Amino acid sequence: MKTCLDDLALLGGTPLFTEKLHVGRPNIGSREDLLRRINDILDNRWLTNNGPYVNEFEARLCGLLGVKHCIPTCNGTVALEIAIRAAGLRGEVIVPSMTFVATAHSLQWQEITPVFCDIDPVTCNIDPSRVEEMITPRTTGIVGVHLWGRPCDVDALEEVARARNLRLLFDAAHAFGCSRKGRMVGGFGNAEILSFHATKFLNTFEGGAVATNDDELAARIRLMKNFGFAGYDNVIYIGTNGKMSEVSAAMGLTGLDSMEEFIEVNRRNYELYREGLAGVPGVEVLSYDGGERCNYQYVILRMDEDEAGISRDRLVESLHAENVMARRYFYPGCHRMEPYRSYFPHSGLLLANTERLAGSVVSLPTGTAVGTGEISALCGLVRFVAENGAELSERLDGTGRA
Repeated sequence: MKTCLDDLALLGGTPLFTEKLHVGRPNIGSREDLLRRINDILDNRWLTNNGPYVNEFEARLCGLLGVKHCIPTCNGTVALEIAIRAAGLRGEVIVPSMTFVATAHSLQWQEITPVFCDIDPVTCNIDPSRVEEMITPRTTGIVGVHLWGRPCDVDALEEVARARNLRLLFDAAHAFGCSRKGRMVGGFGNAEILSFHATKFLNTFEGGAVATNDDELAARIRLMKNFGFAGYDNVIYIGTNGKMSEVSAAMGLTGLDSMEEFIEVNRRNYELYREGLAGVPGVEVLSYDGGERCNYQYVILRMDEDEAGISRDRLVESLHAENVMARRYFYPGCHRMEPYRSYFPHSGLLLANTERLAGSVVSLPTGTAVGTGEISALCGLVRFVAENGAELSERLDGTGRA
């Protein structure tokens, strides 16, 4: 418990936590069940190439999401690259800049230009009304991002895509297990891309998937993720190696067995943060729609520097010093990363909401590796820093810190 500024580790005090608290530390599930599956894999000597665990994982994903196809891949980025290519995207594709850089890289890697569109300041997702303004004769598609598990305005984006004959994909890396209007994320647009990276609430060590109800698109994706093979010694399409391994699928199945427990822990943590940070000056915990299914994977704070008297970056610096490894999600926006800041040096002029959000949000630790006592202590720390923000800023300025 911090009672005076000199207690802060940033000013020479002892860190609140002896071990680092990370954002997105992996959930494991039942080790016994995982090891049983791994031993079965070793006994069968079937390690990859669409083995029984990959097929079981795919079937369970389809059932959970209510889609015809959910094709597992080695990671989410490869899933996105394959889906982009299979959907026939080229030229220019409209995307938000407020996303992980892989969303843009998956396009640029294939010499497709990502055209960055601003976000809605309330939903924090791509703004459909602004999408219309970005369309040119070279535009072939839109990639929406369900940021922090809060789904895009799917209806509006689908209407734009239909009217302008564009393909519509969704980067759903944050939104596995979430719903919109009672319908699970996974079946919107032409396809949705999932991530099962180790930092996601359900992981396959490393992995991803493409979900779609389009039979033809699914057939192309299956070919492309396995070198274009359509049966033994029969290559009929250009492809790459995007297959998920058996051991990754075993981890995914183990996680699915405990998925509801993971979500319940995340929800508990989210509600503890909401309660513990209520009324803190300049600090807002972003909310989720309680009427929808949600994975509660992210606890996001939005900082108002004028009200708190301290900047988001100063708060993050203070938390890091206390061994709380909070993250700026996503900073500074793809448009300010290379190569995009060189390609489009003035794009920020069209992305005012994106830049404002990127400069004000923080992601806090959650998941099964974070306990209730740690959350209570962390809330007390954030409250103390925010309530003493102006004085702390003056002290840091006095030490010459930026």
